[in-house]
Amino acid sequence: MIDIGQSVILGVVEGLTEFLPVSSTGHLKIAEGFLGIPVDDQAVVGFTAVIQVGAIAAVLVYFFRDIIRFAAAWGRGLVRPEARQEHDYKFAWWVIFATVPIVVAGLLFQPLIKGPLASLWVVAGSLIAGSAVMWAADRFGTGERREAETTLPDAMLVGSSQILALLFPGFSRSGATISTGLLRGLDRVAATRLSFFLSIPALTGAGVYELKDAVGGGVDVLPLLVGTVVSFVVAYASIAWLLKFVAGHTFTAFVIYRVVVGIALLGLLVTGVLNP
Repeated sequence: MIDIGQSVILGVVEGLTEFLPVSSTGHLKIAEGFLGIPVDDQAVVGFTAVIQVGAIAAVLVYFFRDIIRFAAAWGRGLVRPEARQEHDYKFAWWVIFATVPIVVAGLLFQPLIKGPLASLWVVAGSLIAGSAVMWAADRFGTGERREAETTLPDAMLVGSSQILALLFPGFSRSGATISTGLLRGLDRVAATRLSFFLSIPALTGAGVYELKDAVGGGVDVLPLLVGTVVSFVVAYASIAWLLKFVAGHTFTAFVIYRVVVGIALLGLLVTGVLNP
């Protein structure tokens, strides 16, 4: 169903857009539409979830020192009560707690996610709606707090916002999480880093869960492997660029881009150039 050339294209799209607030799922579905791949086929949905693991691997490599620091603090806290006051120990637990809502939503809403909501019409509407949320976050977020000042309510709200992207492809997981962090008063770098850390369990779990549908649905292992490796390489570069970008820029460029793509996609669907 998906050949090597298509897997390379989809891997580039995944790696480039997974962590930018433009919606990787939305762009993958658009790319699949142009490539003539059925966007609502379970094997295709599984393929896109599996190649996300490459992007997650890029996060693990890029933030390796931070992850080791959090893991070490978590381990110390498990055996030494006094270490439980460390922010890194608490943060590690918060990432775990904040992942629970999207896991529950993913299990409950599987029929909708793989059915009616797997549509390019939904992608177009979500791109535009998500842009409004990002604009509001940029406009009204105070940016007063750094990563060390992150709290459990911050993590839970940011983690829960991932459900928007899960249900509405095109909304953007990173766009939803970063926007929520900004609205909670975190600065752009802190909100973006929190989004990255929360992506690790959420996207890894999704990739593992969907693996059976991707392979069992007719997608060969080699295209899966190629798409995953390509997404890793491109995602690593994307992460490095985004962290530098957010340190000195607003998200206005992303907002404009999303609106333009959303409107263009609506036009392509209305005129029949793409099938929903």
